[in-house]
Amino acid sequence: MNAEFLDLGVVDYKEAWDLQRKLMELRAADQIPDTLILLEHDHVITLGRKTSPENFRPQSVPVHQVERGGDATYHGPGQLVGYPILKLADHDVRRHVVLIEDSLINTVRRFGIDATIVFGHPGIWVGGNKLASIGVAVTNWVSFHGFALNVNTDLSYFELIRPCGLDPSTMTSMEKLLGRRLEMEVVKAALVEEFSRTHGEPYLPGNLRVSHPTVK
Repeated sequence: MNAEFLDLGVVDYKEAWDLQRKLMELRAADQIPDTLILLEHDHVITLGRKTSPENFRPQSVPVHQVERGGDATYHGPGQLVGYPILKLADHDVRRHVVLIEDSLINTVRRFGIDATIVFGHPGIWVGGNKLASIGVAVTNWVSFHGFALNVNTDLSYFELIRPCGLDPSTMTSMEKLLGRRLEMEVVKAALVEEFSRTHGEPYLPGNLRVSHPTVK
């Protein structure tokens, strides 16, 4: 089966979360290929398995406790979120994270941003600022959850939490670094190309037939 990517536009977090778990089960049963979901969310806070009380406080933005690794983070408009639903044949979760980091580094380099990694803080960084976050989950050696790349993100929403245990001012975006807004579709296309190259196979536009309203 050829790998696929799904561009779902703006999707409610709970709906996307349910879809991930459905696709994860189908991938574990070899009923679908490896799949990369790309989307944006409305304003939402998600709490990973390592979230500590000092990094989160109740507020009006919707909140979801999820099974991914990591701490509290924010998703919202202008942020490119990716959920790779991949069968990890090598059972190497760390390599899975590294390949995502490489894909993101190579993507933003195409726009003139030189990013790197910081040990102990999954994601990509520019200087002392975090540009993208990663938090994954694995069940039956199939990955779900994934990454969030700040493209044109309103960074003020990170002030609602301590994102990944960091000071909110640590977060940055491609828009802030470049001094201009970017076309999300252009960034998506670059990300799919780099994700395909890093993972050694083309991710082609897909239209998976599953019993879920998000995928037509």
